[in-house]
Amino acid sequence: MNDLHKRKYFTGCMLGGAVGDALGWPVEFESLMAIRHKYGHGGISDLLPSEDGYFEITDDTQMSLFTAEGLLRGWTDTQLSGAEPNFASALRCSYLSWLKTQDGLTGITEAKNGWLIHIEGLHKRREPGDTCLSALRNLSCSDHDFATNSSKGSGGVMRAAPAGLLAVQISNGDKATVAQLAFNIGCTAAKLTHGHPSGYYPAGVLAAVIASILTGECIEEAIYTSLDILQDYECSGETFDAIKSAVTLWQDKSVIPSPEAIELLGSGWVGEEALAIGLYCALTAKHDFVRGVKLAVNHSGDSDSTGSITGNILGAMLGEQAIPHDWLKQLELVDVIRQVGNDLFTTFENSESWLKCYPLVNG
Repeated sequence: MNDLHKRKYFTGCMLGGAVGDALGWPVEFESLMAIRHKYGHGGISDLLPSEDGYFEITDDTQMSLFTAEGLLRGWTDTQLSGAEPNFASALRCSYLSWLKTQDGLTGITEAKNGWLIHIEGLHKRREPGDTCLSALRNLSCSDHDFATNSSKGSGGVMRAAPAGLLAVQISNGDKATVAQLAFNIGCTAAKLTHGHPSGYYPAGVLAAVIASILTGECIEEAIYTSLDILQDYECSGETFDAIKSAVTLWQDKSVIPSPEAIELLGSGWVGEEALAIGLYCALTAKHDFVRGVKLAVNHSGDSDSTGSITGNILGAMLGEQAIPHDWLKQLELVDVIRQVGNDLFTTFENSESWLKCYPLVNG
């Protein structure tokens, strides 16, 4: 696979997550009954433009972008210093930049900002999660490296895809080594805001699944690779069982993929349920991006997060070319999202323009 072709899977992962996010956003807090009453029995089936004519993204995509920025800043530090990467420190800086866009805080000055804080569209509040906001406010005025709460909400997993993309590019090991690295980075990112194992292990699994797909595994193999990693960790039972439930449901040919089937896995408000729904929908969709994200958002629950997770996975599997052009051309901040996907593929450039976007954390 040449580099130009491979890039399309990196941009596809980021854009796919944003499209799933935008599709689910209008029905996030609606019951299945309410969704069907408004959109018909099949539920919502197309992206809905805002008054400005764009398909709006939410905090899910915003935080995914800032996750990518933090990881790239951490790797840039490593390339220029030769030190071991400190992704927690770099992610903290970028997440606090995101917090500034949402809270308007001006007292957070521990590091130079990256480029995303200067994107006006990222300052729009799109129902940011209370856990992420409160955890980051606490981090901004404490010496803690990670969240001290016990939250296992879906706000950790919904932003973890960039960890899988980065791991593929920075590891020289075999597939298992890449998956383990992705898992570790994904967990690190989620731990900054979510202190419960079921809040951060799903993030590690999503990152590992995406990394495994990009190293040549099919989605089923990628899931089992992630389960092999997960089983070695304490307090991982909830996440492990949720993933197994998703696979078992998919394997049961008597079950017709539907909102009712999805709701057997939960509502997606907590990490392990959001991950399970995303995996089930991606397994069911196979090579049909549209089918997968439509299935992922039509249920009573956290529709934008489950749509985003499914979109990330299918985008990494199928590439940007699988996403309808009509959806992409009106997607809010599409050029920014695509650029971040390209930058995750590039990983590092020793250039003035790169360092302006991804400055050293302590530079």
